Amino acid sequence: MSIAVLPICSDLSVFGASMAGACVGFLSHNRYKASVFMGDTGSLALGGALAAMAACTGMFFPLFVSSGIFVVEASSVIIQVSYFKTTKRLQGTGRRLFKMAPFHHHLELCGLKEPTIVAGAYVISSVLALFAGFVGLVSA
Repeated sequence: MSIAVLPICSDLSVFGASMAGACVGFLSHNRYKASVFMGDTGSLALGGALAAMAACTGMFFPLFVSSGIFVVEASSVIIQVSYFKTTKRLQGTGRRLFKMAPFHHHLELCGLKEPTIVAGAYVISSVLALFAGFVGLVSA
């Protein structure tokens, strides 16, 4: 996000770079097997900071692109609950679309190991973040 706002506002770029540095520091000390959990306080602060940066620059689409993993995880829960309630109302018995929601738990129950899922999420998030930075630079 700091790269995307660089041409628009250098103060926001410094703020975004400091947030990214804090995340890298957290992730480097919290490799598998996780021993420190960020919790709601940290994750809501990061989300609020990203939303504030997007609001200040008007770049909501790059934020949506870079949040792809979070959108998939939240959508899987919404889809699972909606599908279960709909099938329960129509058929009398609720059915599940995924083995478990959110989606990363479904992947675990399908036999993938947690480090593989985390590595895949890192790769996908990195690709989406690079693409969002490119979109932000092009649209600026």
